Amino acid sequence: MGRWICCLCSRVADSLMLLLVLALSFNPSTAATASPSAPHVKPSYSFGRTFLGLDKCNACIGTSICKKFFKEEIRFDTWLSSRLKLPPSYLLSYSGNYTDDAKSWRVVDITRLTTKYQHDRADKRICTSLLKTKTCSLERALRRTHRFQKWLRAKRLTPDLVQGLSSPMLRCPSQRLLDRIVRRYAEVPDAGSIYMDHLTDRDKLRLLYTLSVNSHPILLQIFPNVEGWPFPRYLGSCGRLVVSASTRPLRDFYDAAPEVAADLALQLLAVLRSMGTNDLNYFFYFTHVDAGTFGVFSNGHLFIRDASALGIIDKEEGSQLIDGQREYKDIFSCLTVDCQSAFVSCNSIREKHNLVMVCRELLPKLLKAKFLQPVQEKIDSFLWHCANGLADDHGVDEVVAKLEELLKPLRSCDSRFAYRYPDCRYSDKY
Repeated sequence: MGRWICCLCSRVADSLMLLLVLALSFNPSTAATASPSAPHVKPSYSFGRTFLGLDKCNACIGTSICKKFFKEEIRFDTWLSSRLKLPPSYLLSYSGNYTDDAKSWRVVDITRLTTKYQHDRADKRICTSLLKTKTCSLERALRRTHRFQKWLRAKRLTPDLVQGLSSPMLRCPSQRLLDRIVRRYAEVPDAGSIYMDHLTDRDKLRLLYTLSVNSHPILLQIFPNVEGWPFPRYLGSCGRLVVSASTRPLRDFYDAAPEVAADLALQLLAVLRSMGTNDLNYFFYFTHVDAGTFGVFSNGHLFIRDASALGIIDKEEGSQLIDGQREYKDIFSCLTVDCQSAFVSCNSIREKHNLVMVCRELLPKLLKAKFLQPVQEKIDSFLWHCANGLADDHGVDEVVAKLEELLKPLRSCDSRFAYRYPDCRYSDKY
């Protein structure tokens, strides 16, 4: 009995000690002010798969930059708060902001390869022509085609796999150019190989679809800005949207000051020269140019803003398609153009081609009534003769040199031209 009482007394003492500790640790003021913490609500920007075009993959461009969109590291300019809706889906391009660290932001262009209307019409054409239905799985339909089955079996991208595609870049293909496409295709991990072993079936369909709709993002990938090519930097794709460094179209500078117009004209002539003469021995030619073909970065540097109308002739290897092969047509030939469209013969393109186009369509608008006489009269005369054709290819360099001679004294060297300032103060190049 005594032992039981001692045990009970010990337990009571332990309980009293615990109550004492709790009492000493209790703070009335803390108890009065404490409250459950309010949940942190992060602004949410709702992306629809339809807006991005992800619902159409793998009949799309890629997914390399989708995480940036969903992590809000790419934002449209209209996205000032989570209450605002996405911009209209029918627009061809959008201005946006891009960040790598959530602190510094830079302006980017977010574009579609064609308008949403053209995309929708092409999707309907795939279903009705291949499966005879109004709606279908685009991927399943395209995978059944003879062309894609050849792509699946191929170890290497060869000219016969791209024959009949509407892209100007592929009208005169060489094996060297096609190897470059596979080796530098940025929507897959870089394998550095000319063989397609590192491309999955999904990757092959995305590459074929992009080449069929618009080769602009492929050109940005295989001739990157960091290597000195006159294209904006390719940042990635998500669904049917492409993200690249931002430029202002040349049309925005038609009313620019004379020294700015002279500087842009000289840059334009330099780009044309590089398109005909470069280390890789490719000749780039335009099928057409307009006020949106070229763009200007914030530092004043001019680039090719829209590469969709660029064709490429390999001066080293030449074209490896004969005329009969070039006329081959299938559903991939007709996604964005009329299937009856005629191909331009590779042999019909001359070196003067680009200069004549630019003298006809762009330079007169950029340089119109900008300078005092007799300089303006001389410029107008050169542009008129250039626009009306040159006697032969040998006259191209002569015309360019004379135009440059007139324009160089008309540009200035100041901070407005950040891409060459202050170098222009110490170099005869400028």
